[in-house]
Amino acid sequence: MVRRKNSFSDRLEYFIVQCVASIVAVMPWTVLDWCGGALGWLFYVFDGPHRRLTQENLQAAFPSKSKKECRACARATFVHFGQVVLNLLKFWKFSPEQMSARVEFVGSEYVEQAQTAGRGILFCTGHFGCWELQALVHALRFQPMAVLARPLDNTFLNEYLETIRTSTGNSVIYRRGSLRRVLRKLAEGGGVGMLIDQHIQGRDAIYVDFFNRPAATTSALAALAARTGAKVIPLFALPLQGGRYQMIYEHAVEPPEDNSDKEMQAFTQRCTNVLETHVRQHPHLWLWMHRRWRDVEPNPDQTISASPTTSSDGKSATSGQNNFVTDELPDL
Repeated sequence: MVRRKNSFSDRLEYFIVQCVASIVAVMPWTVLDWCGGALGWLFYVFDGPHRRLTQENLQAAFPSKSKKECRACARATFVHFGQVVLNLLKFWKFSPEQMSARVEFVGSEYVEQAQTAGRGILFCTGHFGCWELQALVHALRFQPMAVLARPLDNTFLNEYLETIRTSTGNSVIYRRGSLRRVLRKLAEGGGVGMLIDQHIQGRDAIYVDFFNRPAATTSALAALAARTGAKVIPLFALPLQGGRYQMIYEHAVEPPEDNSDKEMQAFTQRCTNVLETHVRQHPHLWLWMHRRWRDVEPNPDQTISASPTTSSDGKSATSGQNNFVTDELPDL
């Protein structure tokens, strides 16, 4: 991947984030939540394209809701993500004891059961709730995980975000050379976390229903589960009052029986269904301003591939059906 050169705007963005982080570090949590909500509200007011996209996505996902209800949910979504940003800048500076005191775990027994199998664990989630905080505190309760991610364009901010992500012992795996590192982590009995709610292009896409609309979804999770036999556990982080959080681990998703197209699609649908269930319960906690649905319906010439061979920017590598033939997983 060719990274763009650092520009003055990159340095300015990084400087602003550092200034904000210094301020929020000394803020009481109630003030922090208010400021985060105000930040989100400002983006709602002035970011017209994303505001309209959020409202359109909500209206399509919840056709029975009125426009007024969708506008209210859209505002709450922006408020939530404004709070998520500021909360993360404060939370990661806490000591492990302070972090642990602010979280409660639900479903820990599912992780413990999966660990006894010795084949590693694939954790899947989406841009829902406080997913970055979930990974941080997971490492305090269980073994640190490796987080699959795509680097930010701003290298200064990317290095800062990586510092946050690795502060409790986790590691970050970027796309280049990712397959070997993921397989090694799972073979060691470790955990790997990945997001499954981003649009994927090309042969890497598996189409599943997400809010009754076809959504192109990564095939990497299904392919890894089929190849390694690792348990797949969905996990979610819900914000509570007063800077507290609830970390939820769901029971392991029924694995694919083989690596056929039918099994890959059915397994990916099961994982997506778990995410949709949580989003329906707390719709304002999901990233509706993301262009999740970009195709009206699957391309009839599209084949479901369990082989991650094409990146979301359309660049292809030699592929073979249902075989790993590249050392890169798709952009996540």
